Amino acid sequence: MEVVAVRRGAVRSVVVAGFLVLGVSGVSGVSAVSATEAGAASRRGPEADVAYHGRVSLSQGRLRVWVVPQNEGPAALANATLRVRLSADLADRQELAHGCARAGLREVVCETGALPLHGRGRHIGLLLELKEPVPEVVVRIDTWWNGGASDRDVSNNQHAVLALDTGDSYAF
Repeated sequence: MEVVAVRRGAVRSVVVAGFLVLGVSGVSGVSAVSATEAGAASRRGPEADVAYHGRVSLSQGRLRVWVVPQNEGPAALANATLRVRLSADLADRQELAHGCARAGLREVVCETGALPLHGRGRHIGLLLELKEPVPEVVVRIDTWWNGGASDRDVSNNQHAVLALDTGDSYAF
């Protein structure tokens, strides 16, 4: 497994870029961008087919998420941002992997690192504590920001996985 150390400034840059693409305002250092402008900007950039594969496991209020990002091209990407959304609240304190940041009560975002053409990014492993134990949790994984590239096939980078509190591993 590849371990990548990332400065907090790099994570903030990726998060701010994601806010810009989504047209979010009111965040320090972010100005509003209309959906039309964001869509036009994504069409001007390169095209890349980002995909995610991995596993999730839930046991006694602890959720394990392991993701391997891939790029099927036709262009390489310098970086992208993966988003993990949950159907249950996260505990207030989390120790997140390098390159990851909390984005809400139920969301975590992680940078993928470089995604070479027909290659894989860094392996992302998360151990997330839930606010309280639940019998099941729905984990949604998708691309929050894709480095300014367009992706015509989002079916391989948008996943929803139901994980039961059994400790079993569920693949996507």
